[in-house]
Amino acid sequence: MQLAPIFMQSKYLHILTALFVTTLILSNIIAVKIASFGGYFLPVAVIIFPISYIISDVLTEVYGYAVMRRVIWIGFLCNFISVIIIAVARFIPPAPFFTLNDAFSQVLAQTPRIFLASIVAYVAGTFLNAFVMARMKVRTKGKHLWLRTISSTIVGEGIDSALFITIAFYGVFPQEQLLIVLLTQWIFKCGFEVVMTPLTYLATGFLKRSEKIDHFDTKTNFSPLQF
Repeated sequence: MQLAPIFMQSKYLHILTALFVTTLILSNIIAVKIASFGGYFLPVAVIIFPISYIISDVLTEVYGYAVMRRVIWIGFLCNFISVIIIAVARFIPPAPFFTLNDAFSQVLAQTPRIFLASIVAYVAGTFLNAFVMARMKVRTKGKHLWLRTISSTIVGEGIDSALFITIAFYGVFPQEQLLIVLLTQWIFKCGFEVVMTPLTYLATGFLKRSEKIDHFDTKTNFSPLQF
């Protein structure tokens, strides 16, 4: 597959890529807050991060694994840049009248650790999600989209949640609480995917008709490092 023409000619691929990157960067920034959801304690990023998996499903389903692979690495680069800029901003001396510098630094202090957890989990989970989606599409001959989106999310979000929670919060939570947070986050994300399945059907159907593309990864090199 020639990726350059697809990125140049597509009407919506750039928009979806921008939305995907936005969800990743916002997730990194707000993930430092642990929120209470009906008595369950989860990083507040769960309100937006699952959207990245829905976008990943749509991109892989319509444009194929190779396109999604490029989008994943674009997200990686943008995340890296955002964390560097945040780190620099924290250490620039504040103006004498700026009284919120301690709060600013405290909120963003965990960003490097969150970034490490996020990026390791993101790369592993998102690539697995795209791989499962692409392979199952070939196996099912393009049928049963709901089965592919849910199955890929269970695998991808499972790895993502395990890596992210362990790296980001080991030593912050007691180990038994860590396991509860991990499982709760995984179930929440998978449940979000199930609820959003009708929207995934609408988005993929619209894009296939509009872009006149419905890619099958029959001869794709699935290496994450194949550019």
